Amino acid sequence: MCFMYRHNPQDGSSKQLKHCESSAEENKYNFQEEKPLTMGFGRKVYSVHNHVGVLDPWPFYESEEPISPADPGPATSEELTRFMESRGMEKCLIIPNYGIPVQEQPFKLNELVVQLCREGNGRVAGALWVSGLPQNRELTEKALTMLDEPGIRGLKMSYLLGGTPDPRKWDEATLKLHEKIFSEARERNIPIHFHTSPGGNSDITNYFELIKRYGKDLKIHLVHMGGGVSGHIRLISQWRDLIEGGYQVYIDSSWAIGFAVRKLLKELDQTGIGVDRFLFGCDEPWSDYEGEFWKIQGAPISDEIKERVFWGNAEEQYFSKLA
Repeated sequence: MCFMYRHNPQDGSSKQLKHCESSAEENKYNFQEEKPLTMGFGRKVYSVHNHVGVLDPWPFYESEEPISPADPGPATSEELTRFMESRGMEKCLIIPNYGIPVQEQPFKLNELVVQLCREGNGRVAGALWVSGLPQNRELTEKALTMLDEPGIRGLKMSYLLGGTPDPRKWDEATLKLHEKIFSEARERNIPIHFHTSPGGNSDITNYFELIKRYGKDLKIHLVHMGGGVSGHIRLISQWRDLIEGGYQVYIDSSWAIGFAVRKLLKELDQTGIGVDRFLFGCDEPWSDYEGEFWKIQGAPISDEIKERVFWGNAEEQYFSKLA
């Protein structure tokens, strides 16, 4: 049961919009009705960025009523299997679905991630949601206790719900919690997936100090390749220095703009610098598999590089260690 509110910035008031009794039922999606996307069949593909679970409807932006802008993510092993098979996806790494301004929401899906990994027969790895915000300390500590569950191979953090990745701006409590998260990841040699997007807290410029301080012994996966035109340009311009400087930076090209994907892939093909750091991710249900697939498949690069991006790097990073 939940009550949705829309804040009115003009007068500071909040309006009750709708009583939601069972969002999972209202937001039902039939994965069995999905038609196979045959464009990827014949190409071995592992996706390291896929969201699972249902989001409650929310009054986004100017909406007067709660809406569900994207289809729900798979919420059972049967749905996840159908999701993968209809795309020709052999293995995937799953992450809690998120997108509404409720701190507790993605934490509630960590147990679903664990369950789907247990039932995944070596085809499913997972990343658990954690937060560096002190207000989420207990939720994060609970999530960290699940790190040794079968199939858990990463952590996921986003600053869209508050905070900053820039350690120069952390207070003592925030620093302590971040370093606890980082220590747990280092101990297990697993990456942390950080959301990037242009402007605001998640802008790539806020991550460079974090990379400088922690990136030589912590695997930092920058989701969306730095985020937007400005983020792509800034990240690509520093790519060679970061890799040759010993920083453990990884990326996926989900939501990335075509020019940047082509440019970096061609550089990898020509120089080999960071060839093991670029992974394929489709970011469904928020993006679309077809577009994400074709950004790699249609790139003017060698098939050897495509194989590394589509599955080889993911196998080394995530799946070779699964039982």
